[in-house]
Order: sequence, then structure tokens, then C-alpha cells
Amino acid sequence: MNETNSPCYLENQFLIAMPRMEDSYFANTVTYLWRHNDEGALGIVINKPLEASVADIFAELEIECSIEDGPFREEAVLAGGPVERDKGFIIHDARKSWESSISITEEISICTSKSILEDIANGNGPENYLIALGCAGWEAGQLEREIITNAWLTVPADPALIFSSDYKNKTQRAASILGVDLQQLAPAAGHS
Repeated sequence: MNETNSPCYLENQFLIAMPRMEDSYFANTVTYLWRHNDEGALGIVINKPLEASVADIFAELEIECSIEDGPFREEAVLAGGPVERDKGFIIHDARKSWESSISITEEISICTSKSILEDIANGNGPENYLIALGCAGWEAGQLEREIITNAWLTVPADPALIFSSDYKNKTQRAASILGVDLQQLAPAAGHS
């Protein structure tokens, strides 16, 4: 296969919902795309907080905190996507790994292990992390078709933005990486 025909995968990219996004679940979202290949794509929405806090997750899983749990009551758990909503996904910095940690880049890993939550509760977890319930998934070719129809804007992921708790402004901050102001885009953008 020559270079011009090789697939272009979007791992470690942000998917920013365009203003015309018809799927209400993904409207105004930023999704961290952590897997993309010829079989499909997987991502985690990083700006859709739930009513639940990290302390609530600890209580649900009967994880004891050996440190002050006040900050955990302030940390939101995110709605990571409409797939596997009862499964927890933890995006974390890659300085340390846990069972089931998958390295995405030198800076970012994804984990689904309860042991990382126990370490977070005891002050031994990663310095930077985001906890989400559920993920987003696309079958082979689906994401590419959605991008072609202007449902998504793609931009290289920024770890600082992934771990930011400024959920309200993540979409615009992600778009600004490309110098785009989403408020200035027409809802029915065309192709050039």
C-alpha cells in the first residue's frame, strides 16, 4: 500500500461536536479519542459532568478513603459516553500504571481497574486523572463518515485540557487549539 492510500487514524485526538450535531448526547461535547483503527473507534467524553462525585463512586464500590474525602466530594464523575454506562474508565497521567492500564501516549493512559480507584482514595493514585462512566464507540467506518458530514472537528489532544475541571469551556478551548471559534461557525457548514 502506498503512503497516499494508507489509513489515517485519529488516536490521541479530540473530537469536538460541531454546532450542527444532531445527536443530543454529543451536543457541545469534547471526546478524547483513545483508540481508532480499521475496526472502529473508542473515546471518552471529557466535559459532561454527572451529578455523582468521586466520593459517591468510592461509597458505591465500598472503597475506604485514608485521606480527607472532602476534595473527592467536589470532583465530578463524567458521562463518558452512551456505551457501557455502568463501567468506569479512568484517564490518567502515565507516570505510573495499574492492572489494565493501557498506554495511549507517553503522557496518557486509560484504566478500568478498581485498584487505581483504591490508590486515588488513599493518596497513592496518579497526580492527574479523570473518572468517567461509559464510553463512546463507533463501528468500522462510522466515525469517518460522521467527520465527512461535518459532525466533528478533530484536533490533537492536549493533556492539560483533558484533566481540566473547567467542563463548561472545554469545547471552545479545544477548538481554540486550531484557532476556531465555534460561536462563529454556521450550523450548516459546507465542504470546500
